[in-house]
Amino acid sequence: MTAVTASVSGGAGELRGPLAVVPPAERGATRIADRVVAKIAGQAAREALGELPPDAGPPHATVVVHHGTARLRVHLELDYPGDIGARCARVRRHVVERVGALVGIEVLEVAVQVERLHPAQAHGVAQGRTR
Repeated sequence: MTAVTASVSGGAGELRGPLAVVPPAERGATRIADRVVAKIAGQAAREALGELPPDAGPPHATVVVHHGTARLRVHLELDYPGDIGARCARVRRHVVERVGALVGIEVLEVAVQVERLHPAQAHGVAQGRTR
């Protein structure tokens, strides 16, 4: 640790003396709001999914952060047919990785909730009801 010397001019005289350099970890704390962690998790889920069905809503997340750890719930809309389990696993892995890297907290749980499935439209098939 090195010392810094400061010189301050005042009305009564000059103050000279060493000032201790405080290590960064002891200067204070950084608090990241739960809604910010949720926003990052939602964006990470979007990155993991790639292209979404045209009428699907974007992924979003809810989060509970407690003592430097997080538990997340990610809400998705997926196209169908497709490997839903593999896509959910990819979302889980990517969310854990990105939230850990960007926020610096440990993610203990990512629950993926598929809210809606969007059936793939076959080419040449009329939309709407058929009889």
